[in-house]
Amino acid sequence: MTVHQIKPFYFDITDDEIEYFLSESEKILRSGTLILGKHTAEFEKAFAEYVGTRYAIAVNSGSSGLEILLRLRKVEGTTVLVPTNTNFATVAAVIRAGGQVQYLDMDEGTFAPSLEMVQKAVEGGSSSQDTTISGVLWVHIGGVISPEFPQVVEYCHQRGLFVLEDTAHAHGSRIKGVSAGNLGDGAAFSFFPTKVMTTFEGGMVTVNDEEDDYIARSLRNQGKRGMDYGGLHTDFGNSTRITEINALFGRIQLKKLPDMLKRRQRAYELISALLREAGIKFVSTDHMDVASQYKLIVHLPAGKTVKEVKTALAQEGIFLGGTVYEIPCHQQPVFAGICPGQSFPSAEQWCPNHICPPLTSGMTEAEAQRVGEALTRHLYTN
Repeated sequence: MTVHQIKPFYFDITDDEIEYFLSESEKILRSGTLILGKHTAEFEKAFAEYVGTRYAIAVNSGSSGLEILLRLRKVEGTTVLVPTNTNFATVAAVIRAGGQVQYLDMDEGTFAPSLEMVQKAVEGGSSSQDTTISGVLWVHIGGVISPEFPQVVEYCHQRGLFVLEDTAHAHGSRIKGVSAGNLGDGAAFSFFPTKVMTTFEGGMVTVNDEEDDYIARSLRNQGKRGMDYGGLHTDFGNSTRITEINALFGRIQLKKLPDMLKRRQRAYELISALLREAGIKFVSTDHMDVASQYKLIVHLPAGKTVKEVKTALAQEGIFLGGTVYEIPCHQQPVFAGICPGQSFPSAEQWCPNHICPPLTSGMTEAEAQRVGEALTRHLYTN
């Protein structure tokens, strides 16, 4: 008998949405306006309203958005604090913007740095640090906003440091009435195909400062201030615009995002209830108003290996998603030479020892129940 497969990725689109997308795409093609048109403007307006910021600037990727944010903060020649358990793009953006990186370790309960870690880095510095710390590039890993993050922002602002949010996983996440993307001094979202919502490829920068908005639009458009197609280049920008077709699809996805989040939340509730009952540790989002539920991060009990659990679940037709992240950035060969000789024990312990089970807006309650039961069966240790 063929086992029904539960996969970690679900492309959330209906037949009606496909029909609408094709019809509107034809209009875009016939108009000849392929960039910086009405769909980009409408997508930006709607996204800013959703997040609660004054401005949103659509770009071609979350990575581009991060670099733009860091250039706005003029990090060249300064040090930026970045968690080591993040995607390559977070660290690479700092380097591309001319900054240096000081890694932060993570707390196993949130998979994010703690307030104490930030305080020690700011007040104690590092023996290898030869530049001034200018701010923090924080990551809401898995869409989880640490309960300490508002305190981190307050602490940094009291010391004149910026706090930027890498919100690649946090579409719709909210804590204490404020959305991810509006908690610090600027944020960058990713719309990569596997994210909570997608534009195929794309990203969004959110800011509240008028000057930041003005310069960010210049940086995404080859440094042309206030000009869409002119020949005067004032800033050292790049070609990181989103296309009209990408923006069109973003509008479709954003409209249904609240419903997608509700379905992901229900799946999280069903799976996590079974994990709690079995005493299996995971990163909870119960302290948040809303969680994107991009990833459910489950700690592997002692004696269990990722390969063992992954193989066992696959035999039952349940396929694990990517982790966050199995190799921390300080162990990545491409970043050799950053923070040499420093160790980050919590990241080194938990990055290779966690799993992320399927959790999508396409899961049925029965599928979520099946995933939770399988996890407890294979992870429970008495």
